[in-house]
Amino acid sequence: MLKFQPPGFGHKVIHTSLGAMVYYTQTNVPWTLALSPEFTREGLSKDIANTKDLPPLLFLHNFGGGASAYEWSKVYPAFASTYQILAPDLIGWGESAHPVRDYQIKDYLGTIAEFIIQTCHQPVTVVASSLTAAFAIRLAITQPNLFQRLFLVCPSGFDDFGQGIGRRLPLAAINTPLLDDFIYILGAKNEVAVRNFLQSFLFAKSQRVSQEMVEAYLTSAQQPNAKFAALAFLQGDLYFDLSLYIQQLTIPTVVFWGEKAQFTNIKLGRRLANLNPNAIQKFYPIADAGILPHLEIPEIVIGLLQRYLR
Repeated sequence: MLKFQPPGFGHKVIHTSLGAMVYYTQTNVPWTLALSPEFTREGLSKDIANTKDLPPLLFLHNFGGGASAYEWSKVYPAFASTYQILAPDLIGWGESAHPVRDYQIKDYLGTIAEFIIQTCHQPVTVVASSLTAAFAIRLAITQPNLFQRLFLVCPSGFDDFGQGIGRRLPLAAINTPLLDDFIYILGAKNEVAVRNFLQSFLFAKSQRVSQEMVEAYLTSAQQPNAKFAALAFLQGDLYFDLSLYIQQLTIPTVVFWGEKAQFTNIKLGRRLANLNPNAIQKFYPIADAGILPHLEIPEIVIGLLQRYLR
């Protein structure tokens, strides 16, 4: 969804075992003009000087109807002069491939790892949210060589400590032919429903939801076969108990948590963080924010990331 990207960002594509994954990175002015003297003297191309020779910073979006890399688009331009920005639409979301399948956790662990291996020339710093942040923790445990640091917003497996918190509809309804189509159309493919979901469940203050946000989520939700990944999330196929894994994490990690986050409240966040104080070096509550503070109040998240990246 290139039209929702910040100026100077374009899209590129890599191919994974489940299909093409689109990602957004700096490709044009003003970022391609930020050449250092040594790059100029060595005669390197602008593209190489501004991407391949910068440390990678990977932004991974959350799940839910209409999710895409747009979720982080108000944050990553602030780091485009000093990092190679990588912001993919995960498989099944945004403009990436939407294979018709019953999505499982292994699908995302596998394709995220494939993406990192193909795009990052050194261990990567990852910024991720919610369930995808929990996937990042699991990957960092099994393949620590891929990671340098983790910055995670409200990481949760949605079944933490054995308490299923994400499922909102009966499985029988979601798995009923035609009825699941109706549920998806009613809940994710119309403007009123998208706006209401952002205002009522994802943001702490409804007035922070802009028309652009609604349009970006709606455009992603209307992609062909977008319902399959969304329904896999809704019916709980991607949930797991993060508390069973987080103690094994060794990669340095900072956790941010919106104090008014629904589904995954801040008490859950503190309980998870306390399981591994060695790796989780800081737990930072973000006041007056919901589960997506990076979209709701991006200036705060930018400032916090700048502090801890240093």
